[in-house]
Amino acid sequence: MATAHVAGRQHPPTTGRAAPTSRAGSTSASASRLRRDRATCLALAILLLLVALAVAADLLATRFFRYGVSQQNLLSAYTPPTLADPAMWLGSDDVGRSQVVRLLYGGRVSLAVGFGAAVVDLAIGVTLGLAAGYFRGWLDDVILWGISTVDAIPTLFLLLLVAVLFTPGPATLIVILGLLSCPRVALFVRGQTFSLREREFITAARVLGAWHGRLLARHILPNVLPLVLVVAAVDVGNIVLAESALSFLGLGIAPPTPSWGNMLANASASFARGPWLVYGPGAAIVTVVLCLDLVGDGLRDALDPRLRSR
Repeated sequence: MATAHVAGRQHPPTTGRAAPTSRAGSTSASASRLRRDRATCLALAILLLLVALAVAADLLATRFFRYGVSQQNLLSAYTPPTLADPAMWLGSDDVGRSQVVRLLYGGRVSLAVGFGAAVVDLAIGVTLGLAAGYFRGWLDDVILWGISTVDAIPTLFLLLLVAVLFTPGPATLIVILGLLSCPRVALFVRGQTFSLREREFITAARVLGAWHGRLLARHILPNVLPLVLVVAAVDVGNIVLAESALSFLGLGIAPPTPSWGNMLANASASFARGPWLVYGPGAAIVTVVLCLDLVGDGLRDALDPRLRSR
């Protein structure tokens, strides 16, 4: 009896020390796999560079380009791209505003809407998905009914309706696009939680007396989060496209606040005189969406334990 008692006291500390080591090894293996993926690293570097340029728009406009975002010069209207003046690297628009400066400020707005709406998307979608998949029953029915109702409404039609009813702006678009994007994340997390809650380690933790909050935060969420990040990366690209489409139609970010979408709308109206006005915002949107898709694919390969073991 004494021997069994000693063995029982010594076993939990040994198990507790082994778990962090395994977790650290898994994280290290994922980081190593991600570093070996050159396409993902290049896409992430380009994406971080674009974000850094957008954040530093004020500094670059003042110190390097020496041209304000709203500064106009009618004598320089429709100036083609030239290397002689840094402010005219991408030319000027119909009222002589620097296209490269407006592109930096437009990137700040478009990227802020994309990433901000993704945060709202994850916060609501993950919470609803975990609650529905873990507790099930009537709560799952109510959440699934709400998600299915929102998901069944045509997204573009709903965006147009909301844009007409509310004043379009960055904060409004962040909330609206985040709410419209959360059903996809919620359904994905719900399905993953359904399968995880019946696994042996969840059953063992429940038998040992772990309460629901600990099970969700310490056992289920860490196993769902890696694949959720992949979905979030793709969602950011979709949100940037949605914001650009709304702004292009005149129902998103309203001028004079620049965004890549309303810059494209302005360029399309004067394409015959200044075709170079399309190149900057068009290339920026394509680059951001492509980089986000590559980063999401690389994260999936690095973080998914099934692919990692394969």
